[in-house]
Amino acid sequence: MITTLNERMRGLASLFWREVAKFGAVGGVAFVIDNGLTYYLMHGPMTDSEAKARFVGASVATVFSWIANRFWTFRRRRQDNVVREFLMFILINGIGIGISTGFTALAKYSFGITDKNMLFLAGVVGILVATVMRFFAYRFLVFNKELDEEPEFSHDHEIIERHPHAAPGVRVPEEQVKDPELPGPHS
Repeated sequence: MITTLNERMRGLASLFWREVAKFGAVGGVAFVIDNGLTYYLMHGPMTDSEAKARFVGASVATVFSWIANRFWTFRRRRQDNVVREFLMFILINGIGIGISTGFTALAKYSFGITDKNMLFLAGVVGILVATVMRFFAYRFLVFNKELDEEPEFSHDHEIIERHPHAAPGVRVPEEQVKDPELPGPHS
């Protein structure tokens, strides 16, 4: 039982790190989209509106990020209700955009920073803070299909809870049901 539990824990850790790696790849491309567009806008059409430029860059990157995360990073966790999933994604990203835009606005209006490169850097710091929040929010609120629905992790409850009355809907192997050491009725 301990060996099986260790294997499951390693499997869960491996799955988690694969998701982190995919999330990081998508985030890296979104980071380039966000910052490339923001930098262009700050030094061009929106030269006096740095916080608005950050908002536009982040919004375009958000649409890319939803598509890439939905169809690649969390493809096995997509919700059946696409509209709800998209609205949750937009809500989470709205909070993230608020964080990155807030860092830029805070630097400009509270600290009086006027150098565009420093304002740009403040937004990048905001993106890093928002990214940590986004990963966990995406994983647990947006793309939240349970691990039990994945075939390789479908029996985790059986390993941890050895009695047949552990939880509704949990399949318990026949040898455990007849085990006289387990509590509950026996055949």
